[in-house]
Amino acid sequence: MRSTRLGFLSLLLILIWLKTLFAYYVDFKLGATGLLQQIILFFNPLGASAALLSLGLYPRRAKVGYWLGGVIYVLLCTLLLTNVLYYREFSDFMTVGTVMSVKNVSSGLGGSFVNMIIWQDLVFGVDILVALAGFLGYGVWNLWRYSHHQPLRWPHFGLRFDARPMPYHVPQAVSAVAVALFGLNMTISELNRPQLLTRTFDRNYIVKYLGLAPFTVYDAFQTVQNNQVRATADSADMDKVLAYTKAHYAKPSQSYFGAAKGKNIIIIHLESFQQFLIGAKIDGQEVTPFLNSLVKEKDTLSFDNFYHEVGLGKTSDAENMLETSTFGLSTGSLFSSLGTDNTFQAAPALLDQYAGYTSAVFHGGNGTFWNRSNTYKSLGYDYFFDGDFYNHEDGTTTEYGIKDKLMFAETSKYLTHLQQPFYAKIITTTNHYPFYIADSDTDFPDAGTADPYINGYFRTAHYLDAALREFFTYLKQSGLEQNSLVMMYGDHYGISNDRNQTLSSVLTASTSDSTGDTAADWTAFDDTNLQRVPLIFHMPGLQGGLNHTYGGEIDVLPTLLHLAGVDTHNFVQFGTDLLAPKHNQVVAFRNHNFVTPQYTVLGSTVYKNGTGAVVTPTAALQKKLAAIQEDVDTKLTLSDTLATKNLLRFYVPSGFTPVNPAKAAFNRSLANMLQVEQKKGKASTSWFSQNQAHPSIGDYQTDAPEVQSNRDVITQFPAKVRNQATSILTN
Repeated sequence: MRSTRLGFLSLLLILIWLKTLFAYYVDFKLGATGLLQQIILFFNPLGASAALLSLGLYPRRAKVGYWLGGVIYVLLCTLLLTNVLYYREFSDFMTVGTVMSVKNVSSGLGGSFVNMIIWQDLVFGVDILVALAGFLGYGVWNLWRYSHHQPLRWPHFGLRFDARPMPYHVPQAVSAVAVALFGLNMTISELNRPQLLTRTFDRNYIVKYLGLAPFTVYDAFQTVQNNQVRATADSADMDKVLAYTKAHYAKPSQSYFGAAKGKNIIIIHLESFQQFLIGAKIDGQEVTPFLNSLVKEKDTLSFDNFYHEVGLGKTSDAENMLETSTFGLSTGSLFSSLGTDNTFQAAPALLDQYAGYTSAVFHGGNGTFWNRSNTYKSLGYDYFFDGDFYNHEDGTTTEYGIKDKLMFAETSKYLTHLQQPFYAKIITTTNHYPFYIADSDTDFPDAGTADPYINGYFRTAHYLDAALREFFTYLKQSGLEQNSLVMMYGDHYGISNDRNQTLSSVLTASTSDSTGDTAADWTAFDDTNLQRVPLIFHMPGLQGGLNHTYGGEIDVLPTLLHLAGVDTHNFVQFGTDLLAPKHNQVVAFRNHNFVTPQYTVLGSTVYKNGTGAVVTPTAALQKKLAAIQEDVDTKLTLSDTLATKNLLRFYVPSGFTPVNPAKAAFNRSLANMLQVEQKKGKASTSWFSQNQAHPSIGDYQTDAPEVQSNRDVITQFPAKVRNQATSILTN
């Protein structure tokens, strides 16, 4: 039978079925519970795969049919493997929006995918590699035969291809059976999980019930539909958003409002930094000794129940929430898909227009990563210092930028030329997957787990902490600390959920932030606990302390603006001031799960905070949680509508002028900044202009080995911008 076309395609169907099942049970965490869900999971790859492969039966020419079936099989295997790699890092499935945004992100992402490949991934392509090797071998053999005037031979791999035309009824019959099988699967799935495709569920649900290929088709349909939605928007859609945000506004705290008025605001974006790192120890050594001491200072305000709320956009989602107090999209990255053309009312523009701030963002990597070079213009940033403005000597770089110690050191020479007050965001990159750092950069001990990424995570976090200590020392010695509010926040998780059970043994032994659970009793509740990230404010004279308020990244902007003395009442923001007496302590996750100070609600399961015990809600509690769930759903839906329909073009707050992205010329950031400083002359408010005589203003101290041998790395502008800077400074 395998010699027939139907037999050949059946063989391919069996292979892709087995490969998919391997991925389901080894790589994906689909949460199939009960016999029925296990049966659905076992059979769901068959219907869609059979329907696609049956297309190889339709061509009248047999060779075309064989080739078509082979190409479809290769595409299905590629789809499976790319999702396995993507899921390994992001604990989610690759979407069409993610694929479409690849052109807007750095090529370094491909390097991460290569790093994620492990030996078991050969399962997904070993047969294809063997076939390709066979074709190559036959090609070389045929070249030899041709050179010896012998007839050519084509590969058959032990199969005798059936050249007979397929009877007319067979393709239709096979396709009909495949569609019927998929329909049966769909019906059973709908009975087990009603409104599977009409309600917003985790993507795991769709793959668990329908399979990977149907999920991809469904996601593509949703993407096209979303593109059409934007064209239907009008100002009436904005009314619902305004009604919600105004009703949920939280009046600021009298004791904190304006506490940082007129101060510089320095945001430090702590890449992949989770809360459990603070206080953790490895072999008796503190992972973050500097942060451990900083959070105990009287001028430091920190939060220990602060969660990241990112979706697939990860770092870009965190930045979006920080800058706009709106959520990232349900799929893909808002920065990548909408950042170029959407209208925003973001922190740089708000602080500029309501408080006279200059704004700049510093990132030692490629400016096109996450479409930052376009999105930052739409947000209203004055300057963007990307990798072109930093030295990239041998040994100084990471996959996504430059090492953190060098990043802070080099940033100092730009920071001091900004007109004050300034709003500056510094993005770190060393503590990024795959968490590799050389022994010459740190002697921090290995965590001793079987997972090299977990071991590396603690080492890179320790290096980041040391870089922060050097930067804070510079702020203090240069005098900038006295005039600045420094805010640090973790953007998202570093260790993905599939590694948390391995991580648990380290946490139990090393940190007071642990639940105490071991791998044996680890639950989804414990995974959610680990989604807490740091939020730390430091400023001389700030009323500090450890704050146990529950909140998330969506709440940062109103908190920050109120500290700066800018009331947010007329702005469209979905978060509330963390320091406000009536702050909303419900933390909404992108997948519609949520956390309150008392409960963690993950789908239909309710956990009691503190103990992690599963709770069977009383009627009263069920009603209360249902009301919270409705509000979470409403908030996420309205935020999505605001973004996908670009509704902010219909609403302009009093005193605000919409941003014109065309005015920003980021490639001349240094020249433009120095021109402003020169033009203002004695009236310049830059720290450099006002404190040139200060002995420490240009003396950044770091123990980075690259600087010990070449201090020019941090004291000189890179060649790409040096001539530009020199001409401005000397004229």
